[in-house]
Amino acid sequence: MLATSLRHTSRAFLPFHIFRSMNWIPFNEADLETRLSEPDSATVDALARLGGDVLVLGAGGKMGPTLARMARRAIRDKGRRVIAVSRFSNAAVANTLSEHGVEILRADLSEAGTLANIPKAANVIWMAGQKFGTANDPVATWTQNVLASVHAAEYFAGSRVVCFSTGNVYAPGERAGGGSVETETLVPNGEYAASCVGRERVFEATSRRNSSPLLLFRLFYACDLRYGVVTDIALRVLNREPVDVLTGYVNVIWQGDANRLALRSLGVADSPPVALNVTGPICSVREIATLCGNAAGIEPVFSDRVNDISSRSLIANTDKLNRTLPHQAMDLKTLCELSVAWIRGNGRLLGKPTNFDVRDGKY
Repeated sequence: MLATSLRHTSRAFLPFHIFRSMNWIPFNEADLETRLSEPDSATVDALARLGGDVLVLGAGGKMGPTLARMARRAIRDKGRRVIAVSRFSNAAVANTLSEHGVEILRADLSEAGTLANIPKAANVIWMAGQKFGTANDPVATWTQNVLASVHAAEYFAGSRVVCFSTGNVYAPGERAGGGSVETETLVPNGEYAASCVGRERVFEATSRRNSSPLLLFRLFYACDLRYGVVTDIALRVLNREPVDVLTGYVNVIWQGDANRLALRSLGVADSPPVALNVTGPICSVREIATLCGNAAGIEPVFSDRVNDISSRSLIANTDKLNRTLPHQAMDLKTLCELSVAWIRGNGRLLGKPTNFDVRDGKY
């Protein structure tokens, strides 16, 4: 089981050259969330061209709060509303969003009739969904991922919609093949992945029927230091636990970059719908562990299955993303260095491993 604590936590353990090479090191969550919600000029320009309010549904999760804040920071016309909708079981999240000018609406989006109390908007980002716990309660996952989507797709027909999805809709592919492309046949593995295909199909059906602009945002794997593939691997390296490389390759992306791309994707939504892989270049798990080890001054330990690396992994081709939404992403080395600095600085961890190395589809 992945450790969520670290035995050695002092910043002094980081080599000096690591601090010198990074432009920014987050010292607390407020600083981290400010960086995660910082729009670039392309995001500001994209939202200015679109006009209209922005509605973020499922905004209380891991990514939603900083995405909603970014939208508010990027929209210079204060007459345009940014509205975040969620159950907001953590009141502190709602309070912080409100303090930053985001309007808060509390709602359980899986309940029929709930949407009647939510204003419609020109720009909708649908982030609601469930992954973890699927193996024990698949009905709840289908309720959150599909049933709630049925209500939303119909209610927001006519709006410009970015529907969050996942790379789990694909079958594992060969590294030599360059990763899954958006046009290939979806082959979900397990209940969670199947429910995500269901969510896509629900929104796609409504989009085609009503000629509503839609983008299917197939994101994997976002990292924000408190969680993510890089954080998972960094913890193993820092705790001197073996890093399992049976799943040999992944794609990762800094969550701040993913936030910007999600907002810019509103301008790419179209009918017929557009699917887009959103992540970084394919990299090896061994490379991530080595970069984290270099940052920490620790030699990574790999599992005794090191010679059994599978040639098939859940990986994406990002050529379409780079053509459609050119961007300057955080590089992998910096992301690894920041993750090590965050953990050794006693940064809070969510304790929710990504399970990127799960191979049976059970989450």
